Amino acid sequence: MNTSLIDKYNIPGPRYTSYPTVPFWDDAAFSADLWQQSVIRSFRESNASEGISIYIHLPFCEQLCTFCACHKRITKQHSVETPYLESVLKEWDLYLELLATETGQKPIIKELHLGGGTPTFFSPANLRMLLEGIFSKAIIAENPEFSFEGHPNNTTYDHLKTLYDLGFRRCSFGVQDYDLQVQKAINRVQPFENVANVTNWAREIGYKGVSHDLVFGLPFHTWEKMEYTIRKTLELKPDRLAFYSYAHVPWIKGVGQRGFDENDLPSGEEKRKLYENGKKLLEELGYKEVGMDHFSLPHDDLYQSMISGDIHRNFMGYSSSKTQLMIGLGMSAISDSWYAFAQNEKTVEGYQKMVNEGKIPVVKGHILNTEDLNIRQHILNLMCRLETSWTLETAFPELPNALEALQEMEKDGLVELTESSIKITDKGRAFTRNVAMTFDLRMMRNKPETRIFSMTI
Repeated sequence: MNTSLIDKYNIPGPRYTSYPTVPFWDDAAFSADLWQQSVIRSFRESNASEGISIYIHLPFCEQLCTFCACHKRITKQHSVETPYLESVLKEWDLYLELLATETGQKPIIKELHLGGGTPTFFSPANLRMLLEGIFSKAIIAENPEFSFEGHPNNTTYDHLKTLYDLGFRRCSFGVQDYDLQVQKAINRVQPFENVANVTNWAREIGYKGVSHDLVFGLPFHTWEKMEYTIRKTLELKPDRLAFYSYAHVPWIKGVGQRGFDENDLPSGEEKRKLYENGKKLLEELGYKEVGMDHFSLPHDDLYQSMISGDIHRNFMGYSSSKTQLMIGLGMSAISDSWYAFAQNEKTVEGYQKMVNEGKIPVVKGHILNTEDLNIRQHILNLMCRLETSWTLETAFPELPNALEALQEMEKDGLVELTESSIKITDKGRAFTRNVAMTFDLRMMRNKPETRIFSMTI
């Protein structure tokens, strides 16, 4: 990857877990009533054929990791667990009442993911209480996909066994990096032994998929440190790996990402070398690149879904299957009905207040119009299958502008173009976000005056 391409394309850009991206949602045209109508429509269309997905946001962490850009609440007081989970169950009841009243159907749960925050902040008994409350009023699909994120320092054997007994077969552990200097800088010190313990326990219990998250571009990162982390990771051979670029957005996340000097971060060129060298090493060690930022062993469902064309991407990241409706429960959780997005109240107190008042706690969102739906599909195609095509029906007014930008990328070897299609090359995979941006009509028409995204490289 030459320096000139990095200099040319290293610009702020979205990660495209949605289109439109959150900064370009039209909040003025959104309402809770419109959101609920979209949920009912999507549920009627898809529940019987594919079921629904649930994302549950469990926001508490015992300490602040300074690389993190998630919505969280730092506390060591575990007395917060039960009241929060009771609120999540009340929110679920509100959705159940809505769906039962309007459709007379019970939801069929195909996918469920626990994210955070730190889901394993919560005791195994409390997680059981939460999940049994969710499952008792729904139907579990055949061969469901249940997964959770665990912190290696506080995930216990009991956590893993409890969740396995409740149907979970995938778990993900945030490793980030094994170098002690890097760990101290991001306030995330965890020994390799802790990661080995939770990984080995999961396999002993019977989990079919174990994933590790690695982050490149952290403070003090060098290739030697990154290589050490990858080789230590390969001692455990997780089925999947997320290989994320560190998103430095202190103007959004405030003091949380100011625990180190920006001069401690690798430059754009150094960061790209971390990715290129890391990708090469992972492939040499048997991993296959999937979409953007992800790798898996050939046997894993994620890779197989990419080969079959079934891979999907949403606010939970890449998935080996899709549902049209995803309901997000908990503080700051985002829901997706395909026709609309909605985000819950971002504070714990505000979220609990709305739920206790009997309100589905969405406070912002976006209702997709016909053009949005068209562009969303193009960007989803690019992010999942690295290609898209168009007809007279799926073209759009700014397509000539997009093609002009894409022709420049074609000269640089990043894409291959025909009159009605685009395909991202192997060389261009690192610039997938840049390619998708050429289709982003909302951003083209309303260019941000201030920086709102992390750098693409």
